[in-house]
Amino acid sequence: MTTVGLLYPGHAAEDDFPRIEILLDTDIRLPLFSTDPGEDAYRPDALRERGAPGRIAEGVEELRLAGAEALVWASTGGSFGLGWEGAHEQAAALARTAGLPASSTSVGFVHAVRELGAGRVAVAAPYPEDVTGLFARFLASAGVEVVAAASGGAASSAEAGSWEPERVKRLVLEADDPDAEVVLIPDTSLHTAAYVPELEEALGKPVLTACQVTVWEGLRLADRRMWAPRLGTLFATREPVRGSQEPKGIEVRE
Repeated sequence: MTTVGLLYPGHAAEDDFPRIEILLDTDIRLPLFSTDPGEDAYRPDALRERGAPGRIAEGVEELRLAGAEALVWASTGGSFGLGWEGAHEQAAALARTAGLPASSTSVGFVHAVRELGAGRVAVAAPYPEDVTGLFARFLASAGVEVVAAASGGAASSAEAGSWEPERVKRLVLEADDPDAEVVLIPDTSLHTAAYVPELEEALGKPVLTACQVTVWEGLRLADRRMWAPRLGTLFATREPVRGSQEPKGIEVRE
């Protein structure tokens, strides 16, 4: 049994995580605690407040009691909104509070892009353009080049969580570019777990979605390799994935 605890802001697409448990079809458990998201708005100030230490830490003890071996802050905007340095400081503070390895969805995206051996990506985000730009700058700080991006203009997680799959697929097709090796869908408010392989087939390249990456990052921290091609290329590589060489309990800056 491997247990990855998820700290998820509010309510939008958290039902993707039980679906991922089913698709993994093994002894992986993904207990989830819904944190208080504060104001639900895709604005830089609201996203920074969403990732405040007190908000994230409120579910730590419950997840520890659930047997979590690693924790992931399952919010992309609530981590990249702090910038590259700030996101790593946020993860390190969570790790110290929990006494467990910890990371976030945003940091997980960088690890996942590297796992696929990619350096150029396209971004399909439901956010307004300025917030999509923040994510692009976050990736650039990690050496990942964003060659194309499309913004859906949603104002909040609640709005993005109501999107039907066809709307997400249209945004992904709009964002794709021939120079992009991977397409990123950076929001845990979008329901995407059911159709990652379908997106990859349509584009002819790997697709990384926020909920998929969140789970993969937690398993990476727990040193657990999974073979689950129904979750896309990220879960269909056979070489062992090893965590970074940081001490357990802290996700260090790279």
